Amino acid sequence: MTHPGTLVLIMAVAVLAPLLAYRAGRWVRVPLVIFEIALGIVIGPDLLGWAHPDQVVDTLSDLGLSMLIFLAGYEIDFAAVRGDTLRRSLWAWLVSLVAGVGLAFLISGGQVFEAFVIGTALTSTALGTVLPLLRDQGNLRGRFGTVTSAFGAVGEFGPVVAVALLLSGRKPAESAVLLAAFGAVTAAVVFWALRPKPAWFARLTGRTLHSSGQFAVRFVMLLLACMLGLAQAFGLDVLLGAFAAGVVTRLVLHGAAPGSSTAVMGRVEAMGFGFLVPLFYVVTGIEFDLDALVHDPGTLLLVAVFLLLFLLVRGVPAYVFAPRDLTRPDRTALALLSSTCLPLVVAITTIGVEQELLGRDRAAALVGAAMLSVLVLPLLATRLRSGAGGAGRAGPAPRTAEETEAW
Repeated sequence: MTHPGTLVLIMAVAVLAPLLAYRAGRWVRVPLVIFEIALGIVIGPDLLGWAHPDQVVDTLSDLGLSMLIFLAGYEIDFAAVRGDTLRRSLWAWLVSLVAGVGLAFLISGGQVFEAFVIGTALTSTALGTVLPLLRDQGNLRGRFGTVTSAFGAVGEFGPVVAVALLLSGRKPAESAVLLAAFGAVTAAVVFWALRPKPAWFARLTGRTLHSSGQFAVRFVMLLLACMLGLAQAFGLDVLLGAFAAGVVTRLVLHGAAPGSSTAVMGRVEAMGFGFLVPLFYVVTGIEFDLDALVHDPGTLLLVAVFLLLFLLVRGVPAYVFAPRDLTRPDRTALALLSSTCLPLVVAITTIGVEQELLGRDRAAALVGAAMLSVLVLPLLATRLRSGAGGAGRAGPAPRTAEETEAW
């Protein structure tokens, strides 16, 4: 039974979170997602007990995660990250996957499927948090931003593919065939997106941009729905479809209506970061198993262990495979930002718990470590590059809705 007060309470928390983040920013910059998750924990069953997940809230939360991954896919400029940089990022992630699954196999006591869940979660990167940070510093389009985008894109896309192959409940060969079929259809969609669009597309986009028509925004939502439905039809995780939809949307808008693409995506971001994405993070806090975390010293210890493993499994390969033209501080900052994770850790651990492949205590420890990574690692990376003179000197630009969500 859906209780309307739950959604109202979640949105009230979503409004309160940026106010708290703004006040705290006078002393220390704390990512906004930390306040959203923390407030979700406070109103959740383990503390005040005011909010309980229901079917409607869970559906909106799933849409919020899909929107977050969609926007991350949109930010990737594959024309800028291809070549040697992309190859290095791929090798770094593959090494991370092997190391993550291997170490997780030891931690899980030989439980193969639990090792896959933990190992895959250890390889993820929170691209939706990292990219706005780089944009805020004026470094997104520079060399460091391009490299970080490449490593982050693979750290976002790789785990989604791994989940589709390893945690779908099917045989790996069957999953690989379905994934290949989805890739073929997606390639056809990309080919269509690269073709010149008729002139009326740009004209209609401009005419309806400031009216109730909003043609381009509706078209973007249709693309997202189609790619989500395509992934589901192939029996794959919908996050794969969300990421692909972001990539296709960038190609379509930049090719067919380059003058309006920023304004169109501004409206899409307002929809995502104004409603769906914060709802996902608050619900993550509500569903967070705080009781399993605080009542077991071993689980608390696992939080520190997993945070260290994020750095070792994801950060060390990123440092080793970083392009040689980066300075040592930039390579270290790349390792820290690549180790920053949260959304996919939440998604992967949720799948693991639902399929009874992962205990709730270890899921809570992984999410807790991921929250710490978002809180600590970007701050360390920023201070490291600032101290070495690598960060932008012009001062922060005015924040967009996406940047506000990330911080």
